[in-house]
Formats: sequence, C-alpha cells, structure tokens
Amino acid sequence: MSIDEFLSSPTRSSQRSGPHDRIVLSSRVRLARNLRQLPFPGFAKKHQRIAALQTIRPAVESLPVMADAFSATMDSLTNLNKQILVERHLISREHAAKTTGSGFVLNKEESLCVMINEEDHLRMQSLQPGLQIREAWQAVDQMDSALEKKLDYAYSPELGYLTACPTNLGTGIRVSAMLHLPALVLSEQINQIVQAVNKLGLAVRGLYGEGTEALGNVFQVSNQMTLGEAETDIVERLNKVLAQLIEHEENARATLLEKKTKTVFNHIGRAYGILANAHSISSKESMNLLSLMRLGFDLGLFLGVDRFLVDELFITTQPAHLQKKYSEKLTAEERDFLRADMMRERLSGVNRPNTEKFDTSGSQLDKPTE
Repeated sequence: MSIDEFLSSPTRSSQRSGPHDRIVLSSRVRLARNLRQLPFPGFAKKHQRIAALQTIRPAVESLPVMADAFSATMDSLTNLNKQILVERHLISREHAAKTTGSGFVLNKEESLCVMINEEDHLRMQSLQPGLQIREAWQAVDQMDSALEKKLDYAYSPELGYLTACPTNLGTGIRVSAMLHLPALVLSEQINQIVQAVNKLGLAVRGLYGEGTEALGNVFQVSNQMTLGEAETDIVERLNKVLAQLIEHEENARATLLEKKTKTVFNHIGRAYGILANAHSISSKESMNLLSLMRLGFDLGLFLGVDRFLVDELFITTQPAHLQKKYSEKLTAEERDFLRADMMRERLSGVNRPNTEKFDTSGSQLDKPTE
C-alpha cells in the first residue's frame, strides 16, 4: 500500500477532536532513543545506518500497536510525499531530507509514528487531538517499554538515555502542544506570554518547530530540558502551563469582544472577504487569514457551517497538498492561483460573518458552544 492510500483524507484528519481543541490543536510526546553498539546517525557510515534500520524497523513493525502500520524507507518515498508528511506533522523537516538508511513507521490511526535514523536512531512520538498530553505520554511510554525488550538501548546509569543532542540527554522526552492563539496576537499580549513561558523553562516555536514562523497564529510550546526531571513531572508541568495559556487566550477573546468589538469583526470580516473572493493567494497569507476565520467560527459568527471546514483548508492549501491534488509540478504562482480557486469554491456556501448575536457593546447574547 502506498502512503497516498494509507493516509487519512484531509477531511477525516481535520475532524479529529479532543478536549479544548478550540485552542489546543494537538498534543505530542516524543522520545529519543539510540542503540548501544552503533554510532549516532550523524556520525554513522552508510552501512551502519542501514544496519540500525534493519534492526529497528522489524522490531517496531512487530509491536501489536503497530499492526497494519505503514512502513517504508525514506529513499522509497517521493519528495512530495515526504513534504505531505511534514505538513501533517508526522515527520520533521530534517527527516524529510533523509534517504538511504532512514525509515518511517506509522500506525493505522496516525497516532503513533517512529522516525528511524533522524538525529537519533529512534524518534517515536504519540500525537493526539486537543489537550491530551497525559494520554500521549501513556501511549508512547507503552511503546517504548515494549521496544526496550527488543532493542539494546544506549543507557547510562548516571546520565540516562544517551542522545545525539545534549538537550535530549536523560529522559529523551520532548512534550509539546500546538496552540491557536489569535486573540493573544491581536491584543498584542503574545510577546509577554512567550517571555513568561520561556522563564518557566519551556520553549515557544512556530508551526513546524525550531526556527519556523508562527503561521496562522499557531505556536508550539514544549519542554527544553530532559535531564534531572522525571517524565511524569515534565508532562504535568507542561499540562499546567497549557491550562494557563488556554485561560489567557479565552480571556483575551472575551476582552477583545467587550472592548474592541468592531476591530475583531473587521479582522474576521476582511479575512472572509479576501479568502472568499481572491484570485491569487500565497500559503502564508491564506494560513493567517484562515486563522482569523477559525476565530470567527469559535465566536459563533459563521452560522450553519462546521468549523472543521477551516481546519481542512489549513491542510489542503499547504504547498505539498495542493501539488498532490493537481498531480502536476506547479510553480509558486500557479499554486497561488489554484489555492485561491479552491478557497472560493469551498467558501461559496459560507455566508459572511453574522454579528447580530452581539449587542452594540460587544457582549454576547448567545454564548457559542465549545
């Protein structure tokens, strides 16, 4: 089976739901592990990377939780398919650049995936919709325990699990969540929030991780250190911070509606107007405008239409997904034209934002449902 046949459709993928998913798009827990007898992938020769792959891949495939999984070597995937996996947040941009000696295994539910010979021999991760950090940790911890019975991990009694990057040394855990924070951006509180989160020893990054922009007002929040703190403590600490961030975003939305009603309606109305009528639009602009439309859905301004439509457009309008849909090599300008065509078509049945449910002061007459 090809990766095209295996992956969920963008429609189905966008309909996965979880607690607090108005703000927390997804939760992820990743573990880094290495084999004892082989050098880290960045220092390994080709035959050593292949040896690691041939050891790890069957061990992962044999796990009951990976029954009916998709498994492939990275050199067997096209560049376009690799980029689609990046856009779905199933592999890193770094892993997409790998070829011979690297691999990828993804379970049927797309909730567990393993990158083989990325920066470390093994990078396994659990992905869950909404705020489900604890659930993600439990799933990946069980996978790790099962694999540890099959593989000889590089482990030091003093330092813990040995990793290619010193920041992953110890537990090797990276706990993160992707958050949609448009109100904190619009109210110009986001920099203050980021600084406060950084002081707590957490990192705030863009949509695709380190060194990337927060496109669509989406931010990744994760732990920075993995040494000297138990995995469960890291999970609980991040969970508490995420609960505070949800509260800050909800408060920012309420305050904007109360004090800057027209400004909020203007941002959302303009976003709808451009997306529903443009004939050329870039990926970056579309994601930023879709973010504002998503806020409008959350506030109950778009009646009779499911918010999942916007979440689906977040996926389908990204470059690789757009390229795949039209099955041909497209220039950036051609993608911008086709992206706009898609937007106009999909939003043709969506009426302009309805603000009648708000009184003149901006207070809600009918509170939108979660």
